[in-house]
Amino acid sequence: MLYTYDLPVEPAVSLDDLRTGLESLQAATDRDLAATVVIPVNAKGDLENVLRILSDLASYDGEHAFEVMLIVNNYAPDTLPKMIETYSMLGVRVLSYPSVRRHGEAVALSARLIGTRNARTENVIHFDADCRIRNATALLDWYVEQFAAGAKVAYTQVGFYDVHDSWPNRVRTLCHFTARWFKRAIMKIPTTRGSNYAVNGKMLIAAYDAGMVADELNVGPTIKASGGRAVFSNARQHLVLTSGRMFTGRSWVRLFQYLKYRLRYNLRVIPIRSDAAAHSGRERDPERCFVDNQQVLDAHAATIPK
Repeated sequence: MLYTYDLPVEPAVSLDDLRTGLESLQAATDRDLAATVVIPVNAKGDLENVLRILSDLASYDGEHAFEVMLIVNNYAPDTLPKMIETYSMLGVRVLSYPSVRRHGEAVALSARLIGTRNARTENVIHFDADCRIRNATALLDWYVEQFAAGAKVAYTQVGFYDVHDSWPNRVRTLCHFTARWFKRAIMKIPTTRGSNYAVNGKMLIAAYDAGMVADELNVGPTIKASGGRAVFSNARQHLVLTSGRMFTGRSWVRLFQYLKYRLRYNLRVIPIRSDAAAHSGRERDPERCFVDNQQVLDAHAATIPK
């Protein structure tokens, strides 16, 4: 399938090796921090997944140093996830909140803004907890180079892994990449998505505080409209993979419902306005919970076709 990949079987993550790699990544004794990496972590499904992307980041062997910050959220107020102790032991910054939900906003974006406001650097790189980075050195160095050259928002191609091979899923991935190419190449719309983009934090916060940002989809267009230069890379060494765990692939009817939803959503979210959250419909998002990386929906929550 288009831009779908099978990941090799990997040994369990060694926490000692991971800590050593992350300490090297973040070491700033002799180097200024180049950027902050912010990763929202859904406590109901990604507490273990994030160790894999941290391992990918720890493989970085370039000349720059980066702050790594996790925004752990979506857990009972009286039950702090035990994994937070593990993350802290690894040396990354951890900010934890039982809920970061805000009316009309994508939950992950709300978490990213917390990270952006607390970042020690002006430039912020965003990934999702279920992402995999194929070449951390090439990708992170490219982001640093784009910021140095004056870019205010940058992003690269995103592919999928763990996608069940079925015809509905093949059509879904084809529609996804065709639509993303059309928006980027023909309509000149920066197609930022939460699993992989970098942005000038000051510009993002200013746009967010002005009510212009409620989802990753309108980060790129808003920064560009504010005068920020947007850049994109389709280079293979900059590819980031995100989980296909939400691709059920069992029903053509559900696929049609999903594509109709996405089209309507794009039409609502992409236009630049000062009340973006009032148009996103994100307040109807269900609380996402994953068991063995399979989505489980709260029976009492509103649902959106998957």
